[in-house]
Amino acid sequence: QLQLVESGGGLVQPGGSLRLSCRASEFTLDYSHIAWFRQAPGKERVGVSLISSRGGETYYADSVTGRFTISRDNGRNTVYLQMNNLKPEDSAIYYCAACRTVLYRTCLNLGDAEYGSWGQGTQVTVGS
Repeated sequence: QLQLVESGGGLVQPGGSLRLSCRASEFTLDYSHIAWFRQAPGKERVGVSLISSRGGETYYADSVTGRFTISRDNGRNTVYLQMNNLKPEDSAIYYCAACRTVLYRTCLNLGDAEYGSWGQGTQVTVGS
């Protein structure tokens, strides 16, 4: 199965920043809406942000609005998640996934059923 590969996680102090990358090596992301999800220990995986295939539309969960920025570079076949002013509650494994449909409105559901090509995730830990 074709997979995305996340990178860029790590340990950071509260108020710090990280930039996550989501890259595909075996298929093009040009036509895919891409989302970032996160899963904290003992909690369900939730959608954090979404970007349309051409980058013209974005969505952010309330918990990250104003702090996270999603972007993409189709030339590099990569989607980014810039995370600023990180808080301990942002600690989680972060995953990216490609929406299975071209219908952006459907992708906004941010449910597992709408997404595929899940990566292995990258750990983000916010603490002193």
